[in-house]
Amino acid sequence: MNLLVTGAAHLHAGQMDVLRDAGHQVWFLQNEQDALPLAYDAVEGVICNGLFVHHAIERFTSLKYIQLTSAGFDRVPMAYIRRKGIQIHNARGVYSVPMAEMAVCGVLQLYKQSRFFATNQADCRWEKHRTLLELSGKTVCIVGCGDVGKECAKRFSAFDCRVVGVNIRPKTLSYFEKIVLLEHLEEVLPQADVVILAVPLAPETEHLMNAAHFALMKPGAVLVNIARGPVVDTQAMIDALENRLGGAVLDVFEEEPLCPDSPLWQMENVIITPHNSFIGDNSQDRLWRVVENNLKMG
Repeated sequence: MNLLVTGAAHLHAGQMDVLRDAGHQVWFLQNEQDALPLAYDAVEGVICNGLFVHHAIERFTSLKYIQLTSAGFDRVPMAYIRRKGIQIHNARGVYSVPMAEMAVCGVLQLYKQSRFFATNQADCRWEKHRTLLELSGKTVCIVGCGDVGKECAKRFSAFDCRVVGVNIRPKTLSYFEKIVLLEHLEEVLPQADVVILAVPLAPETEHLMNAAHFALMKPGAVLVNIARGPVVDTQAMIDALENRLGGAVLDVFEEEPLCPDSPLWQMENVIITPHNSFIGDNSQDRLWRVVENNLKMG
């Protein structure tokens, strides 16, 4: 197979050799927006992230195999792929652990006032903070019960939290007290001390967290978005952070990079990371196992 591998896969030379030893003709493209190193109609398989954002998929007339380096399918034209019968795989399970750890880390930073203590340490100031919170006994609502949601549930359960899930389809999983359908989100939001968004971006989840849903959240609750930026109505979230929410842990945004003049940067109750929660020292090994296994099965 003529296999185009982009820099998004971060495969090292030894892994590229494994692909060649398996009989593939491997071509490399560092930046997905650049010109291809071979003709469009010669490409039979790709390992990529946002290649089809920059290159029309219709030009890949021999394409029969896609391996994404992302867990989401929102950057590929799925209707066309299904119509053409192109085999497609995502990076399911590759980034779930670091993303779940980042969710825990962000909530704990807010609960334990890490910014307050870091500022005092920099100023050599000895000052106690008397309003720290505990995770123990809190209710955590995880919206999206896929691999990321499951890893979040496992970790928050270890902190003695009550974990409730919300999912697009019916599901039963360990570490969740219960999982309700997305249509019942309004019933569980008022109970939650922490709401974690780990749901895929789809028509039914765009602006899922809007002004009406923020109004249902418990005063002082924390929002965590490790899903996709458009799952949240940004202005509605800013309004809620100013008058209702206790804080937010935000790794993704409707527009990335986040504009320098966004008020979110200046909010003391907001933790911002630059779409970085998927990074972990074991992620690359997990991605390679997914790539290798899917190619063998394909």
